[in-house]
Amino acid sequence: MSHQNEHIDALLKSCMQGKQSAQLEIYNRYYKAMYNTAFRIVKDSAEAEDVMQESFLSAFTKLHTFKGEVAFGAWLKRIVINNSIHHYKKQQKLRAVDLDEVMYKVEDNDEVDLNADGFAELKAQKVMETMKSLKDNYRVSLTLHLIEGYDYEEISEIMNISYANCRTTISRAKESLRKKLTINV
Repeated sequence: MSHQNEHIDALLKSCMQGKQSAQLEIYNRYYKAMYNTAFRIVKDSAEAEDVMQESFLSAFTKLHTFKGEVAFGAWLKRIVINNSIHHYKKQQKLRAVDLDEVMYKVEDNDEVDLNADGFAELKAQKVMETMKSLKDNYRVSLTLHLIEGYDYEEISEIMNISYANCRTTISRAKESLRKKLTINV
């Protein structure tokens, strides 16, 4: 176990004992990454901040359920992603648009590689900006897959869709992203 992990473990034990200084140190270590994760899903700075804060509160409240099977940061990120998606879906329902209404129920095993037609040279910022213009389910699924590194099975669970639907959505999202990038080049 690395010195870093030992220190995190000691901080987590202190957090479970209710020490606010330990909670603040954990917060300071992880808040930027967790905010960025939330922001990529909810697309609003204030809402991302709220989601991140709620996620930390939830994590500190449920710290006793953390088994250490994964790194604490990964466990916390999962909470942030789940809360972000939940918050996003709730906001969409308030706007009378539900993510589930726009999901496709078609199985499609075609893989679309973003690197195929020379898109490897595109700057990451351009890709990120273009991703913001995608349909919501495409943007969320691509963020989880390409940026957060989740596999299809994990994404289908997070988004509460079938595995086949997940693969189809990601494939179509990549194709849509490719088309938007070629239009803007």
